[in-house]
Amino acid sequence: MADGMAESDGGIVTAAVLVIGDEILSGRTKDKNIGYIAEYLTTIGIDLKEVRVVPDEEPEIVAALNALRPRYTYVFTTGGIGPTHDDITAESVAKAFGVAIGHDPRAVAIMTARVAQTGGVMNEARMRMTRVPQGAELVLNKVSAAPGFWIGNVIVMAGVPHIMQAMLEYVTPKLKTGAKMFSESVRADCREGDIGTELGEIAKAHPDVVIGSYPFMDEKIGGNTNVVVRSRDERKLAAAKGAVEAMLVRVKATLASS
Repeated sequence: MADGMAESDGGIVTAAVLVIGDEILSGRTKDKNIGYIAEYLTTIGIDLKEVRVVPDEEPEIVAALNALRPRYTYVFTTGGIGPTHDDITAESVAKAFGVAIGHDPRAVAIMTARVAQTGGVMNEARMRMTRVPQGAELVLNKVSAAPGFWIGNVIVMAGVPHIMQAMLEYVTPKLKTGAKMFSESVRADCREGDIGTELGEIAKAHPDVVIGSYPFMDEKIGGNTNVVVRSRDERKLAAAKGAVEAMLVRVKATLASS
């Protein structure tokens, strides 16, 4: 087991996302990565359990990493590995793991080739993007070439969405995945308050199924609800969905007669 990695529990693989950047917290940049990562991980059988957002401040990044990495199988970070002075994620990760950081020869070679190809200059700012903690593996990206890295159970990726996505695709074959979560959605055609108690009873009767209710405004009937049923066992999922559908028939009959 890599340093700081939490063992998966009963075949369940878990993850956290640490979003790093003052621009996210100030609202100047709207995060587009959390939803993408959540959906992507769910599809491949990894449960996203927690998301944190921290500023470009070393103590905050280090504290968040050291809190998250013992709790989950993987921690994915986004942001703070660019060429500017406030891109301090690499140094912060190195400090969290207690290792040295320097210009990685592999990263230098990648960036030098990229700069030669694009006609730029390998200046100090671009050299900043070759800083990698000692012992880390590179996370390559086919978009901009500047690599992220993977140390212990922490996978460090760019904040720019299309670059982050390329990095996530690169690491996917190397990730441990668990049993996939199946889900079904049932349109209730009644308000959430009409079925809250009944949904709680169904949830108790089906402990291996996660049941959630999500209210929305319907153009025809006004307040409405989607009931989402999730489970790793398709038979248990079907049983719980059947219970929800039967309950909805009863509740709507009662509402119609009142």
